[in-house]
Amino acid sequence: MKKLRYIFFGLLSTSLIITSCDSEDDLIEERLNETAVVEEDRVSGSADFTNYVALGNSLTAGFMDGALYNEGQMASFPNIIGQQMVSAGLTADFNQPDINSVNGFNSTFSNIGAGVIAGKTILDTSIPGPVPTFPGDLITAYTGDKSSLNNFGVPGARVASLITPGYGFPDVGNPYFSRFATDPSTTSILADALATNPTFYTLWIGSNDVLGYALAGGTGSDPLDAYSQAQFTADYSSIIGQLAATGSKGVVINVPPVLLIPFLRAVPYNAITLDQASADQLNTSLAGVNAALDAIVAFAGYDASDAARRKISYSEGPNPILVIDEELTDLGPFFDAITGVPGGLTPEQRAALMPYEQSRPLVEGELVLLSAGAVLGTEADGDDSDMTGPTPIGVAVPLGFDVFTGNLSGDQWYLTLAEQTAIVTARATYSGVIAGIAAATPGVEMYDIQPLFADIAGLTSAEATQLALSSAAISAADGDQGITYEGVNIAPDFSPSGIFSTDGVHPNPRGHAILANELINFINEKFGSNIPTVNTTVYRTVLFQ
Repeated sequence: MKKLRYIFFGLLSTSLIITSCDSEDDLIEERLNETAVVEEDRVSGSADFTNYVALGNSLTAGFMDGALYNEGQMASFPNIIGQQMVSAGLTADFNQPDINSVNGFNSTFSNIGAGVIAGKTILDTSIPGPVPTFPGDLITAYTGDKSSLNNFGVPGARVASLITPGYGFPDVGNPYFSRFATDPSTTSILADALATNPTFYTLWIGSNDVLGYALAGGTGSDPLDAYSQAQFTADYSSIIGQLAATGSKGVVINVPPVLLIPFLRAVPYNAITLDQASADQLNTSLAGVNAALDAIVAFAGYDASDAARRKISYSEGPNPILVIDEELTDLGPFFDAITGVPGGLTPEQRAALMPYEQSRPLVEGELVLLSAGAVLGTEADGDDSDMTGPTPIGVAVPLGFDVFTGNLSGDQWYLTLAEQTAIVTARATYSGVIAGIAAATPGVEMYDIQPLFADIAGLTSAEATQLALSSAAISAADGDQGITYEGVNIAPDFSPSGIFSTDGVHPNPRGHAILANELINFINEKFGSNIPTVNTTVYRTVLFQ
């Protein structure tokens, strides 16, 4: 059988164009100096930039490549904006809770108990896909002046997190907040930010209230069931109300269309690429599954249409991934019913059908998580010595079936169409709440992030409408994938020309620089200031080997 392991990153395999980039941490300050445009007579317009504070989650913190690390923090969009405010003579230095780690801590690839501490991921162009760097560093306490911080971005934070006292409680709270909270046991993110007396702020929060469900493959509660529109409204109103009470002005950012991130796009639903010989071999070995499905229809009265969508048939070229779907009817009792009867299954045949009691091929439109890419094609029996064994995951054995225990975990690897609808509905609902609160609060302007996503993703206006995006995003959806920014083509992925980092969720340094410029232009337009933008081309895209 054809080797299967490294065939699942369809998007990247066609887009990788190796370009030179420089990732040395000691060049960050030099880059910032290169991009700063110092001009006379800078004005803040109707805003006061004396103390700019950024509130939010990992996007605000500069988390990228699966970790919070030095270069990512330095390239965060709030830090870029803050530095440009400094260059314009509008504020004091922009201070961040420095992590002091070259590689950071990557929870996905670390095993603390085994002493394996991984750091940021980089792009391995031979796969192609992300691989961790070593050594990483455990999260340590911030030792600087906590009272003078400007960046209050906390990876993992949700809307409610900003106003939760004790959110950084040692050992049980969020370690990224615990490390710089004034009192981790009692204070909240917003309380610490307000204590610095902000005069201007950016607030980008709400993404994780949708993203958590998406990154878990739709497991758990529907986002709106877990966090109702009423509670979201109350919590977001509280945050804006407390900020407005200080007399400060600011920019809020709505929830981006998370279904467009490469974490959900890099692995296509039909990632099983086969030659004809491999397809024929698989069809022969799995013929018993299809025969058993026909048998339970004929002899046990099972629904024929449901049995048909579970059948497995491979051909030359791309094929759908075979997955466990825990929402399917368990066929175990039906297989049992035709076991040992004339013309039915033998006990041995029945035992071999265990992996297929709740399995089916994916269908077009379903989204596969990037994390599945590291599992697809590996041998379910654990013998990956030559990658030609009889149990490749997602091919002969359904993705999400444990051959040793029989446990099922299929739903965590992909998003069904129904789960995507739940995500679209929640994102549109939360963004609508943000827009309404911003419009009703003097001194608050909302930056719509959706047009940038729609444009770079290459959506058509019909696709943008289907995703319930804003009218501005629908207008920006031109159907051409990628954008040209400052003369450079930018792709919607984590290739060397992409805007995302290797975790497939967060922007890379150039992505942050582009976002910073867009926000600077928005601030200048809304508040009559003239903060200078940066040259985004000096910021790198992804790190690779």
